Amino acid sequence: MKNTLSENVAEDKKNNKGVVSMSSDIIPDAELDCVGLYCPMPIAQTKEEIDKLEVGQVLKVEADDPAAEEDIKRWAKRVGHEILKFEKEGTILTFHIRKMK
Repeated sequence: MKNTLSENVAEDKKNNKGVVSMSSDIIPDAELDCVGLYCPMPIAQTKEEIDKLEVGQVLKVEADDPAAEEDIKRWAKRVGHEILKFEKEGTILTFHIRKMK
């Protein structure tokens, strides 16, 4: 019997935490929804969530505050984390951040 897509994603998360899957999608270890929040909340909550992760794990953050694009990129660079992927779709900004230390 074939697995459903959700079963495949769950299996990928279990086996390949924070790595690029066969379909080139990054599988996050945690997700944070900052849609509707404005400065300084997206960056404050991103810091709080990434502090909960182990080194090498990936946090997916979604925000719609236009300032979050520069704020989160600048913060990640300053503290030494890696932005694996950044997407902008309409007003939604999506970051995939790997905890590096």
